[in-house]
Amino acid sequence: MITADQLKALKERVDALFHYLHIDEKKIEFEEEELRTQAPDFWDDPARAQEQMKKVKGIKKWIDGYHKSKDAVDELELAFDFYRDEMVTEEEVENTYQRAVTAIDELELRNMLRQKEDPMDCVLKINSGAGGTESQDWAQMLMRMYMRWAEANGHKVTISNLQEGDEAGIKSVTMEIEGGEYAYGFLKSENGVHRLVRVSPFNAQGKRMTSFASVFVSPLVDDTIEVYVDPSKVSWDLFRSGGAGGQNVNKVETGVRLRYQYVDPDTGEEEEILIENTESRKQLENRNNAMRLLKSQLYDRAMRKRLEAQAKIEAGKKKIEWGSQIRSYVFDDRRVKDHRTNYQTTDVDAVMDGKIDGFIRAYLMEFPTNDEE
Repeated sequence: MITADQLKALKERVDALFHYLHIDEKKIEFEEEELRTQAPDFWDDPARAQEQMKKVKGIKKWIDGYHKSKDAVDELELAFDFYRDEMVTEEEVENTYQRAVTAIDELELRNMLRQKEDPMDCVLKINSGAGGTESQDWAQMLMRMYMRWAEANGHKVTISNLQEGDEAGIKSVTMEIEGGEYAYGFLKSENGVHRLVRVSPFNAQGKRMTSFASVFVSPLVDDTIEVYVDPSKVSWDLFRSGGAGGQNVNKVETGVRLRYQYVDPDTGEEEEILIENTESRKQLENRNNAMRLLKSQLYDRAMRKRLEAQAKIEAGKKKIEWGSQIRSYVFDDRRVKDHRTNYQTTDVDAVMDGKIDGFIRAYLMEFPTNDEE
């Protein structure tokens, strides 16, 4: 049975959210922005109208989220009083308490996602590290983990490029995760090196092996985001797509390889950005998607500079080996631990099945970002 202190703690969290979220100001803002949608010429510019509708919907979601939390705590307080009068059961009070906690947790977590990039879709790339077949198998296991997470959270996953391993697993994969909410905001916590410790199925002596794979997450830009690409620095290669896809995809040069000579605006250092896309059987579609992925990378680099965090998570800055991992998955000990937050769980199977929300929440609550307004 919950205590009066637990009830008090939830009421304090709701009161804090009222102030953090500026609910009174948001109600006024909502009325003003909704009024703009009633203008006679509102739909004359459909793109602008859609952006305005999105803005109104976003404000309303904050207000509704607060009221959902407040109503849940009010219901809990009522149930707590009824229980003392023997009008409801202990189980009913506990269920009401869990609903209130869930509503508050969700709102607090979303409050951590205040950067303008957080609501965006994302590009997630996995590279196998040192360790050969074992690491390539590990990279494929991570790919499955993120695909399961995306599926459970209402996202669509498209694999834009996949390099298969020599004997098993994958060398690398690039996935676009779209359609749900806050794909980048949640998955940005996964940036870094992931370390696996297990008895290797590829080792005849049954030795315990350590493997590494790196994960890089970038916001996936859309047509509303302007990113400049210097056409003089772009070149293209064509190749035949490998793997599954039918005879046509293997005989025709539908695969594209985009090379972009990137110059760091601060240091002047030059670097070639290489993007391969084999998603479609049509070369033009692969070109368009490769350009979209390039824009996402360029946007991501500019964003990281603005957040003063580029040196920590930019691709290629850390070796994929000992000492740089953000999380360890120790199968024999039944333990997964995040080294940044110290959050851990013994349910390894659930984690590998995509249940990583505990790690995401721990990261976002410990490393919040300020909004830019």
